[in-house]
Amino acid sequence: MKIYTSYFANLKRVSNPISICGKAPAFYKGPQYKKLAPKYGFFMDWKEGKLDNDGYVRCFKEQVLNNLNLEEVLGELMGFYEGQDVVTLICYEKPGDFCHRHLVADWLKEAGMEVEELPKI
Repeated sequence: MKIYTSYFANLKRVSNPISICGKAPAFYKGPQYKKLAPKYGFFMDWKEGKLDNDGYVRCFKEQVLNNLNLEEVLGELMGFYEGQDVVTLICYEKPGDFCHRHLVADWLKEAGMEVEELPKI
């Protein structure tokens, strides 16, 4: 299995996209996997400047990643595209920007998965 990460503006280059954000843009009609999305409370605290990036990372790990079973997540992600061995996890931020998809990618890499960010268009 190969997992890529990218963002909505790069969607035309993406194979088998799966949104992992809390709310996908209206134009996106593909599958969504909200188990990997940030929780609304700490996300809004971060957006409003009440929580810094380190706090966001801590909250994301404690409230999202630590509550997931890797094998279950991988099975559900691959279930969106039966017979395919590639998926691309997408959200809003550009590759160099702080984003939860990079935290998800690190979590998957720590478990031995191959994860790569698609280059910008």
